Amino acid sequence: MANFAKPENALKRAEELINVGQKQDALQSLHDLITSKRYRAWQKPLEKIMFKYVELCVDLRKGRFAKDGLIQYRIICQQVNVSSLEEVIKHFMHLSTEKAEQARTQAQALEEALDVDDLEADKRPEDLMLSYVSGEKGKDRSDREVVTPWFKFLWETYRTVLEILRNNSKLEALYAMTAHRAFQFCKQYKRTTEFRRLCEIIRNHLANLNKYRDQRDRPDLSAPESLQLYLDTRFEQLKIATELELWQEAFRSVEDIHGLMCMVKKTPKASLMVVYYAKLTEIFWISASHLNHAYAWFKLFTLQKSFNKNLNQKDLQLIASSVILAALSVAPYDQTRATSHLELENEKERNLRMANLIGFNLEPRVDRGDVLSRSALLSELVSKGVLSCATQEVKDLYHLLEHEFLPLDLAIKMQPLLTKISKFGGKLSSASSVPEVQLSQYVPALEKLGTLRLLHQVSQVYQIMKIECLSQMIPFYDFSVVEKIYVDAVKHNFIAMKVDHMKGVMLFGNLGLESDGLRDHLTNLAESLNKARSMMYPPIKGESKLVEILPSLADTVDKEHKRLLARKSIIEKRKEEQERQLLEMEREEESKRLKQQKITEVAEQKRLAEEAEQRRNQRIRKEIEEKEIDEAQKLLDETRKKKKGKKHILDGGKVTKQSLMELALSEQLRERQEMEKKLLKLGKTMDYLERAKREESAPLIEAAYQQRLVEEQLLHEREQTLEVELSQQRHEGDLKEKNRLSRMMDNKTIFQERVLHRRHEEYERRRAEREEQISQLIWARKQERDAKRKKIFFVRSEEERLRKLREEEEARKREEAERKGKEEAERKAKLDEIAEKQRQRERELEEKERLRKEALFGRPAEIPRPAEPRTEPASAPPAVAPAPGKYVPRHLRQRGAEAPGQAPPEPDRRGIRPEDRPPPSSDRWRSDSDERRPALGGGGPRWSSSRGPTR
Repeated sequence: MANFAKPENALKRAEELINVGQKQDALQSLHDLITSKRYRAWQKPLEKIMFKYVELCVDLRKGRFAKDGLIQYRIICQQVNVSSLEEVIKHFMHLSTEKAEQARTQAQALEEALDVDDLEADKRPEDLMLSYVSGEKGKDRSDREVVTPWFKFLWETYRTVLEILRNNSKLEALYAMTAHRAFQFCKQYKRTTEFRRLCEIIRNHLANLNKYRDQRDRPDLSAPESLQLYLDTRFEQLKIATELELWQEAFRSVEDIHGLMCMVKKTPKASLMVVYYAKLTEIFWISASHLNHAYAWFKLFTLQKSFNKNLNQKDLQLIASSVILAALSVAPYDQTRATSHLELENEKERNLRMANLIGFNLEPRVDRGDVLSRSALLSELVSKGVLSCATQEVKDLYHLLEHEFLPLDLAIKMQPLLTKISKFGGKLSSASSVPEVQLSQYVPALEKLGTLRLLHQVSQVYQIMKIECLSQMIPFYDFSVVEKIYVDAVKHNFIAMKVDHMKGVMLFGNLGLESDGLRDHLTNLAESLNKARSMMYPPIKGESKLVEILPSLADTVDKEHKRLLARKSIIEKRKEEQERQLLEMEREEESKRLKQQKITEVAEQKRLAEEAEQRRNQRIRKEIEEKEIDEAQKLLDETRKKKKGKKHILDGGKVTKQSLMELALSEQLRERQEMEKKLLKLGKTMDYLERAKREESAPLIEAAYQQRLVEEQLLHEREQTLEVELSQQRHEGDLKEKNRLSRMMDNKTIFQERVLHRRHEEYERRRAEREEQISQLIWARKQERDAKRKKIFFVRSEEERLRKLREEEEARKREEAERKGKEEAERKAKLDEIAEKQRQRERELEEKERLRKEALFGRPAEIPRPAEPRTEPASAPPAVAPAPGKYVPRHLRQRGAEAPGQAPPEPDRRGIRPEDRPPPSSDRWRSDSDERRPALGGGGPRWSSSRGPTR
């Protein structure tokens, strides 16, 4: 590496190496100088060195060297003189573009050059051999060898410049200009791959700009100038993408524009929005998204009507007709029916994105339900007056398709309207963003819509119709196309119909497919059997409440679970919102601090720049004064030389720069006038000479022309005579050939009949074999169905028998349990009755003992009782008559019955007379009571005698 005391020395050394043909060494020496740390301060010679450096990089196609050098030069002059970097980059791009154009021109010149020795030979042998070996044509080979390297270098130049200028607020205009030139390069040479890469590069630059917001000298998107430059770049990208028919990249460009506007929370100008929606209509139409296409047309119509003051009535009518036809082209049924939940969610998210792009909402709402629909669009078009602005044919077509009910004449009345509509269209003079509108593109979609409307109306009137009649009613399509259309409509439940090709008819109505019936026949059978079982064995009423509560309980649990999940999500959202607010506050504080720091730095830079500007102005004024003195001195010397030997007009006066300048200008003016006189005289001389030459050559040209006419007349007559003779010879030969072949006509007819007869026999034989195979197949399938049905019947019968056995076993067990329960209840009741009788007997014995004691001791009873009359017979001991309802022992009752004239015994306190009591043999518990009675003190006399002595 050579060390130079001054940068000028390196430039001189590089020029010396270039002069001797060592450009690579010259480039290396300049590269070492630029990347050296000694020259980190910008100075004027470095700019000249950079100009020479980029020239060498372009000549040698060293893109890597150019990128390194430009990056180093950007570091050097970023804070001092950015305009110098801008000039160097412009010079670099100009040289690259110029070299690429020269290579392209050279390739065209090589292609068009006539480099052939023999004019009768098509190609040279070496050219043929080279084309066979390489498989390329001459143009392809020249492009690959000459043009392609320079195009690659030019593309690398654009990428290098964009990479150097990215995120630089001082060179935003140059960045935008470079992007526009790169887009034009891709458009001019149809470079689709490079265009995609270019879009991705610009998209990454914007993402990095948002990611590293604290970077120094980064562009501020909130500034109107910066925002306008970025928007112009994106809209140019959108235009080029549509011109190259890169629709996916065009849609991504639309999303970039929408994202940029959502980022800065500003809406672009109306002129840009018109371009936005015009390109959206093309993108949605290519992607067969007719609903979004119609909404984009509606937005475009609204913008043109509101902001385009130069829009005439004809163009407005044509745009309105396009809006109406685009809305009518949308399918009248939902395309997302009968899809999975995941597909429905994806479709909903996609519709929200499309609605945000079309509506251009800077703050889209996520919880919107029904976003876009055909019915809502048509009603809005009618309410906003778009239909009134359309042509009369479009209005008639709208009323015919949307409001009329003509099941037999709908398609016939549509056809002339569609024919007239297809002729409308053309260029729009007052709408530059929408250059051309063609209504014929909507005719296929309208024909499909008319077919659907006709089928739907016919299905409401008829139940069956012949296929021939329906084909005559629809002149647009063949029946095969109509069949595809109605299959898609039936799939989305728009109409209910099916075709019977054997009978040649179409069946309308609420018809289910046979496969659905076969698929659900077991389910239907189970439901029918369940209903029959509920009718035969109605459920217990006590279980109805539980049956009613269980489903509601599951719903309640599900609702409570959903409520808890919703509450949890709300709490998480609130936490995220608080965190976001804290981050926003921190970000705002940081931005304020950076803004204050930036203001301070800007003020300091401004002060330094002002001081540098003052020093530069002083230096420039000093240089101008010195230069004026030198120029005055030179003019004075030249004036003295020219006026040698003559007196000057300024005799004795002071010679100044102004006087000398005036004198020099007067001399120059005089010389120019003399030169113009000489040129005028020379021009007249040349005119006279040319006129004389043409007058002499005119008779010679006329004579040559007459001679050429005579020669061509003779040639024409000779060729015509030769042609007549050849025609006669060919006619005679054709007649002879015809006569020769006419003898074979009978043989040809016999052979043809033989072939047809053999083919007919073969056809009949194969048809019979086919029918036999079909009949055998039908019989086999019938046998298989019968066996299957028998098997199913046997399985069901066995299940029914087992079910009845289970029910009988359950009923027997239930009856046994009921019987045992009843016996247990009766036993418990008997035991309770016996216990009650025992307690009653004990009370009677106590009463009897008390009465006996009173009779023995003559004491009155403690409990007062009503007085009863006493009768004391002479022979019997005194006895007390029992009170009614009071227990009387059996021996007393027998004694009373033996006494003459005694009253019948009274019933006991339960109201049962002694004669009404059941005999002892009828009581099944009698033996047990008799066995227990002696232990309990059964008889009155035994009890009294046993206890008497003790007491």
